Amino acid sequence: MHDENSRELYDRALSVLPGGVNSPVRAVRPYPFFVERGDGAHVIDADGNKYVDYVMGYGPLLLGHDLPQEVESRIQSQLADGPMYGAPAEVEVELAEFIARHVQSVEMLRFVNSGTEATTSAVRLARGYTGRDKIVVTQGGYHGAQESTLVEGKTGGTGSPSSAGIPDAFAEETITVPFNDEQAVREVFEDRGDEIAGVLTEPILGNCASIGPVEGYLDTLREITEDHGALLIFDEVMTGFRVGGLQCAQGKFGVTPDLTTFAKVIGGGFPVGAVGGPAEIMESFTPTGDVFQAGTYSGHPLSLTAGLEMLRYAADNDVYDRLADLGDQMRSGLTDLLEDRAPEYTVTGYDSMFKVVFTRDGPRDRDGHCEAGCRQNPDCPRFDYCPKNKADVNAAETERWERLFWPAMKEQGVFLTANQYESQFISHAHTEEDVAETLEAYKEVL
Repeated sequence: MHDENSRELYDRALSVLPGGVNSPVRAVRPYPFFVERGDGAHVIDADGNKYVDYVMGYGPLLLGHDLPQEVESRIQSQLADGPMYGAPAEVEVELAEFIARHVQSVEMLRFVNSGTEATTSAVRLARGYTGRDKIVVTQGGYHGAQESTLVEGKTGGTGSPSSAGIPDAFAEETITVPFNDEQAVREVFEDRGDEIAGVLTEPILGNCASIGPVEGYLDTLREITEDHGALLIFDEVMTGFRVGGLQCAQGKFGVTPDLTTFAKVIGGGFPVGAVGGPAEIMESFTPTGDVFQAGTYSGHPLSLTAGLEMLRYAADNDVYDRLADLGDQMRSGLTDLLEDRAPEYTVTGYDSMFKVVFTRDGPRDRDGHCEAGCRQNPDCPRFDYCPKNKADVNAAETERWERLFWPAMKEQGVFLTANQYESQFISHAHTEEDVAETLEAYKEVL
């Protein structure tokens, strides 16, 4: 593959953008390729190279790069009517009604402009509603670039900032626990339950290799928070309307949170975010309550139109069943490949999300294992070896994934997320032929 144009663009970018990128996850070695355009399930770079795309904008592009004509025409119509108004528009009500109709935990929503804004607002709302300050987060969860959650620390202890520029005082209000560790959560609440405003967690660790919950873990979080008067907050920025279909991951796992954050899919590829929950809690936001939240671009008509029309299309055209089938084909195919090529590795993911984790240990005999991605099944012979938290993924061959595997897959014409941690996504634009071609690339590279 030729990359002269991407290399030149990156050289120019280094002069005007820190590190040559606008998000650090795009800073691949030795330099990223620059995308010229999307085409269905593919992207074409500045040098004309074409890749099967499993990044999909890091999740928002449920339908792929080419929108159905009825969706595109509604977006164009909204643009023709003006990009924004500084006043309410009907589409805000319509998208809120759609989400509330399908997600059991949601009665009201407040729209914002990103997943970071959504989780920031949810944390503030939880603190304002409960009158408490502490927030519990799971290690390996990602909740945007906000001060309350860019925190690391020992299990059950108050954290320290994981980024420069965050005062220690912010991190001291955040308590970290490992994902899938019920005992750690119980001990935290036994020790400091009356100080904790809420537990903020992804139901699936989308930014930590799509690790799923052990059976009963999410139910335990629900039970403990209810017992102590704290809120359970599900960060469904990534899983919302991608995992579990229209009911989202909370419907798939059968656990009802107090608050849910959304972004990505509900904007159809445009910037968006939202917080949803019962009216009793949501009306704590201004102007009906005392928890301040505002934004010039909140409820942006163009973003909400794109999200609403994409979700309507997905609901009316069996998109989720097809995505789940393609995801099962991908994960099952990868599982079969690993049996011969790398039996110690682990396939993860749900519905249209997938990843291969380069785990170092595990039985070579894969009889009786989960067939379409790890389901944290205690009866599976690999149960004790499958990753269950961030520490397990950290212990995988992360450098091999980034330095050798990702570039080799790129040379095969397959665009994957840039490191061992970020999930990968299938869209409605992908075909069975794309999956088969991708599996051949994995086979060659592994």
